[in-house]
Amino acid sequence: MRVMVLGVRGIPNVEGGVETHAQQLYTRLAQSGCDVEVMVRAPFVKSRAKWFGPVRLRRLWSPRTTGLEAFVHSVLGVFYAGFRRPDLLHIHAIGPAIVTPIARLFGLRVVVTNHGPDYERDKWGSFARWVLRQGESMGSRHANACIAISQVIAERMRSQYGRECDLIRNGAVAARHLSQTDELERHGLEDGKYFLQVSRIVPEKRQLDLIDAYARARPEGWKLVLVGGLDGGNYSRRVEAAARQCGAILTGFKKGTALEQLFSHAGAFVLPSSHEGLPIVILEALSYGLPVLASAIPANLEIGLGETNYFPAGDIDALAIHLQRLAAAPQDETTRKARQRWVAEKFDWDRIAAETLSVYQRVLEGRRQLLGQRPY
Repeated sequence: MRVMVLGVRGIPNVEGGVETHAQQLYTRLAQSGCDVEVMVRAPFVKSRAKWFGPVRLRRLWSPRTTGLEAFVHSVLGVFYAGFRRPDLLHIHAIGPAIVTPIARLFGLRVVVTNHGPDYERDKWGSFARWVLRQGESMGSRHANACIAISQVIAERMRSQYGRECDLIRNGAVAARHLSQTDELERHGLEDGKYFLQVSRIVPEKRQLDLIDAYARARPEGWKLVLVGGLDGGNYSRRVEAAARQCGAILTGFKKGTALEQLFSHAGAFVLPSSHEGLPIVILEALSYGLPVLASAIPANLEIGLGETNYFPAGDIDALAIHLQRLAAAPQDETTRKARQRWVAEKFDWDRIAAETLSVYQRVLEGRRQLLGQRPY
């Protein structure tokens, strides 16, 4: 089965939930026998990168301009797919899904995964929001099959577009707990004595809320660590200024061993976001056995943590109180291992890959039946 993938900035180790999803999913599908080619965006992947393990990478040009990057890459990608003629084109996210009708006109079989209503992100203006809504509509109405990564998304697709989706959630990878601490020493951190957030530095991740709550809580001996790339924009500058004022640590984008160390030795993980699809980063934190605190938005609630793991989104006073509670709560290895077992059983990437492959096979079987019904 030849599968081409569109809507991914790049793999491996490119910042973003869709990118993490693609890295885990397509490695497994390629290992199961699929011929997988992922169309990646040139600014995010080096020119010499042709393969990631068994997954073929195809670099296509795109401008590194917010609002144009995904659209231009998607248009180029769908024409490339129309030329290459894969058995199936898998489009990720509602922005790139705007080219779904073009793919169908080319005679391609298309699966679209909806990772969440990106038009709700704070960074977009009215025109960009309109384009994203059109992408969601085009993908929902014209794809041969749709996948939703959460029940919330699946229900919205049913109510807004009358489209039934396969519910296939994100997964968690077994953590590699590292004993070394050179990354901690670089930032002056103490083992088990810092709150960690790992995400892009963008308004919907609400880093400013977390910094404000940390400044109010001031738990003795604890620090706040924010991992994510700064783009030099207005929001990034505001986060930098607020972090300097209260002593929070901005590490920039981290991957590999450095990121694994920060997860391995954190005292707790916090995600106060206002918008998510189904956050892989929370699953990753749980795979390290970390206590997690998240905003009580539908996507975070769907993970199914306990009531004390959530706070009202945007309520900084409540967030500060929860930070104080986390800092005072004793941690033990038994609880840590219980979290790891729970997330491994509930969010298994091998099962997710098998479910995705089942969708592919159903779509292609439908095509074979249709061809078989045609008179010759």
